[in-house]
This record gives sequence, structure tokens and C-alpha cells, in this order.
Amino acid sequence: MNSSLSLSIVTPSYNQAEFIDEALLSVANQNYQEVEHLVIDGASHDGTVDILRHRSREIGTKHLRWVSEPDKGQSNALNKGFSQAAGDIVGWLNSDDRYRPGCFDYVMNVFRQHPEVDILYGDYTWIDEGGKVFRIRREIEFNYFVLLHHRVPFIPSTATFFRRRIFDEGHRLDESLHYAMDFEFFVRLAASKYRFMHVPSLLADFRFQPLSKTCSAGHKQLEEIDIIRRIYSPVLRKMHKPVPRRLTTAVLRSCAGVLRYSEKFLRGYYFSQFRPATLQY
Repeated sequence: MNSSLSLSIVTPSYNQAEFIDEALLSVANQNYQEVEHLVIDGASHDGTVDILRHRSREIGTKHLRWVSEPDKGQSNALNKGFSQAAGDIVGWLNSDDRYRPGCFDYVMNVFRQHPEVDILYGDYTWIDEGGKVFRIRREIEFNYFVLLHHRVPFIPSTATFFRRRIFDEGHRLDESLHYAMDFEFFVRLAASKYRFMHVPSLLADFRFQPLSKTCSAGHKQLEEIDIIRRIYSPVLRKMHKPVPRRLTTAVLRSCAGVLRYSEKFLRGYYFSQFRPATLQY
């Protein structure tokens, strides 16, 4: 077993000057020795480039590499970063999110102990614009049926890490998608028999802010998810009439919801999710 694993973090960025410094510091403050942070910026014009330039000149930030140039959107930026990533393990951190202290040491130790695991995902928090935690999100063990059919994807990209061999084997985000590319990527990897593992540890903070896609374009994300679900679901793929397909989708969604919520209830997750006061960043 390899005792030393290197790590690459890929951050797509566009006009996130208000938040990106927190993302940069959340990587730098991990103090993990073998890490590179690749920021792929889409020619921001709000001061993001000034922040990147400043941080890259600081002592102790040699791990930070960045480029600012026009791109074709978030998926395209991420694919650029994934193609450049040199680490054994690759993480995906959006520019308005951040990692929690101790995340890297914990994640890399799990990967060392489980060489059979391809994708690892953990728990996370929801934070507001100012960075205050307002909810703890504990997730379930991996379940392909729930992933495919539940209304809300349960794997958080900001708390997910991949073996680089996934990218070496040709997998990339679908650049035709702009809102549910993470969902499609996870479903495709699961359908390709890559092995997922959930860890019961808070790894990252997911930020709710007005310009995020989650807040501003939730309906578009759901539209893309429905299209992806019809492609990958063996049952829905055979249904061409809209009414039976909608009814079947509702049944499958309900079953997936029962499975997800019952597991979370039995594990006691709902008794702790609204107690963020004990958490410190």
C-alpha cells in the first residue's frame, strides 16, 4: 500500500471575488505537504484575478497554480483542471465553498486504508453568505437506486474525492450540462462499476448565496436531472409515453426517498442537523 499519496484540488472560478479567498485559504491551511491547487478562472473581471495573483506570490503558497482565460462554462473549466491534475487523488472545490480543517489528512488516510475505493464522499455543512454554519448535512451509505431516482442528489461534489485513475481512463464531465453535471458524472461512474464509499465525517462547507446555481437556477438543475434519469434508468428508458413515465418516476422517487430518509432517521441524523452552534471552522 502506498503510504504517501499526492492530492490535486480543482477549483472552477468566475467572478467570485467575495468568496474565493476563503476557498484558497481552506486548502492552504490544511498543511498537507503533497497538494496542488489548480484554479481555472473564466476571465473574471471582479477582482478575482487580483486575489489569485496576491495569494500565489505569498510564501508558502507554491501549491497554488491558476489561469484566467475565457472558457465554455463550469464543466469546461473543471475538465481543464482534471486534465492537468497530477495528484493520486483529485478533489473538486467550487470557488464559493471551503474545506473544513483536517479534511485532507482524514481523506488521504481513508484512501490509504481502502485501495479498492475509487470515489470517497463525506458529510458537510450548509453555510450562509457570511460563512456561518446553519445546518449539518449527514449523508447515507452509497445506494445506486437512491442516487438515480431520488429528487435530490445526495453526493456533495464539494465533499467528494476521486482516484485520478478515473480521469486517466477517460471520464470527464459532460460539457453540454450546466446545472446537473455532477449528478450525471456520479451516475455514470456508478453505472461503470466504480466503487463509492461514504465516510461519516464533516469534510466541507457548502455555501448558499444568491448567485450560486443551487439558489438561482434550481428548476433548471431539476430539468437536467430528469433528462439524465431517463437515460440511465432501465425502467424509464423503455417508457415513451409521458403520462406513464411521470407516474413511474413519481413511484421510483418516493421509494428512493423512503430509503434515504429512513436511513438518516435510523442513524439519528435529524437530531443533530440543526445544532451547528457546536461547530467551529
